[in-house]
Amino acid sequence: MRRSLSPRIECLGLMLLALLLVGAGLGLRQAQNVDEERFLGVALEMLHHGSWLIPHRAGEIYGDKPPIFMWTVAFFAWLTGKPNLALYIPGLLSAVSVTAMVYDLGRRLWNQRIGRNAALLFLATYQTYSILRTGQIDSFLVLFTTLGLYGLARHLLLGPAWRWFYIGCAAMGIGVITKGVGFLPALLLIPYGYAVRKRWNGVVAMPGEGRKWLLGLLVMLAAIAVWLLPLALTIVFNGTADEVAYAREILLRQTAGRYAASWDHREPFWYFFTNVIPQYWLPLVLALPWLVPAWRRQLQKRDGRVLVLLGWVALVVLFFCISAGKRKLYIYPALPGLVLAAAPLMPWLLGRWFKQRPRLRRVFPVLVACWFALWFARGFIEPIKEGDNPHEAIMAQANTMTHGADLVLVNWREGHWLLARQPIVHFGMADSTVEQAAKWLRENPKAYALVPDELLGKCFKPEAAHELGETSRAEWSIVGADADNGQCHPGQPGHVYRFSWD
Repeated sequence: MRRSLSPRIECLGLMLLALLLVGAGLGLRQAQNVDEERFLGVALEMLHHGSWLIPHRAGEIYGDKPPIFMWTVAFFAWLTGKPNLALYIPGLLSAVSVTAMVYDLGRRLWNQRIGRNAALLFLATYQTYSILRTGQIDSFLVLFTTLGLYGLARHLLLGPAWRWFYIGCAAMGIGVITKGVGFLPALLLIPYGYAVRKRWNGVVAMPGEGRKWLLGLLVMLAAIAVWLLPLALTIVFNGTADEVAYAREILLRQTAGRYAASWDHREPFWYFFTNVIPQYWLPLVLALPWLVPAWRRQLQKRDGRVLVLLGWVALVVLFFCISAGKRKLYIYPALPGLVLAAAPLMPWLLGRWFKQRPRLRRVFPVLVACWFALWFARGFIEPIKEGDNPHEAIMAQANTMTHGADLVLVNWREGHWLLARQPIVHFGMADSTVEQAAKWLRENPKAYALVPDELLGKCFKPEAAHELGETSRAEWSIVGADADNGQCHPGQPGHVYRFSWD
């Protein structure tokens, strides 16, 4: 009889697998898309200019997201001295930690084999690869939503375990100041409440513990206060009008306002079912025709573990379906719950498939190994395929061509600011128009402007411009005061921001 590995050794092995898969090619990557450039830039600006409580982007307050992710990137940039490495470390930490939590929760709810199945399903799912290998907030958010799920599940399904409940509540609080939806694990209480009321198996009823439940809410609020309290005190005693506007933006408009009436990424109600789940939850989604009837049979047997986990997954997906604004990464926090609900059925399902197709038993391990091997190899291939960030060459040329003079940005993107090698001037992310650039050059003739070619003719003579190159959004040129065509006479800009990297 084969002796199985101890849970600790097996868990460490799975964590190492996560480290290899998500960390493959880590040192080769650099910030490429707008989100990565933005978050890395904000983190580096925190280090360079000390704007820790209120994030800034090229001197202008950045009010879209709380600062926890940027704090983490800044810390690892300071620790390693390698910003392009620091940007991806939070996702790597999430990969290792979430794998361990999924394994351990599956082992405790069922057995060691189920825990292993759950962890492998999590690592095999394409959305894990597509998110945890990026330098985006969601790659870090899943660490806190999964810790919240783990802590609450230890309490509700395996408890009473009030310590784990409070850890889960604290994780939700940190999740909220990472991204507003960090409270998602709290939705677990809805199917749990139903299961307790109907006396389903596998859930732990805890009547008469109102004070302890309330303490969990206070713990979550205390975790939120780690950032919110210093921010509030700073604004109350020394806040400018812009900082007061930031507080209103981040606490109201970017949370409840954005959810209720999203102004970006608008998609229909069924978007996740047609455009996300069929692709990003591969290969697990291929088993749904067998899993759904099996889940129904488990629910008929009043299995509270399945009800609570599946109910939570459904509520998370529904929560994001209701909002008009949708992105493919929004429903990722639900994936750990889904693989935990699916893992107990995988031995039965694979046994059924192997019985119907005996050759599959020999081929299946090879397919699994190839799937993970290709994933690992892609980590080295992708950075080579993507190449260098095009903003790097453009900003280097701009610095050389202008001899380090002030550079006015027009319709700029985060890459221009992140990779700037000279002092830059702008009038706000939304208000840096070509008209304002022309006015600035008249008043500051030693400065230059970086302008997209499609806007040059409005205020400048195209023949007097010097072409630099193109990015994914535009072709760019440098102009000086001598290129002014005299046709633009705007009013005074609302704000003028000057910024330079140390």
